Amino acid sequence: MNKLALLYEKWCKIPDKIRFLIIGGVNAAVSYLIFAGAVFVLGGKFYQICVALQWGISSVFSFVNQKVFVFCTKGNWIKEYLKCCTTWLVSYVFNAIILELLVKELDMNVYFAQIISIFLVSILTYVLFKHFAFRRKTLADV
Repeated sequence: MNKLALLYEKWCKIPDKIRFLIIGGVNAAVSYLIFAGAVFVLGGKFYQICVALQWGISSVFSFVNQKVFVFCTKGNWIKEYLKCCTTWLVSYVFNAIILELLVKELDMNVYFAQIISIFLVSILTYVLFKHFAFRRKTLADV
């Protein structure tokens, strides 16, 4: 086995919650940069359009990272991607609602509100990824 394969095997033995925190941090940073860039270009009043752009653009990057580096699954690319799309739809709706509440009801700065929203939605996303999108079959499932 080559060094890269051994390194990957060791990586996948790290608990998935830790891998999710590390990779999720990278995904969240990329997502936030997309959001902030869109707000900068389109303007703060279009923050809901910006969050939709953020989720749409970052989904493929996030999927590959979650599949390969967090849940270390093999095969089932299309099935898992479709399940991830469902997860992201739920996550997007929660993100949009939280963002709306923070900006409209609490008069929070849109950039700061999105940081809080991403953090809260990340918890939901982890649970949905682990138990739905990347769920591994056990003997009890057969």
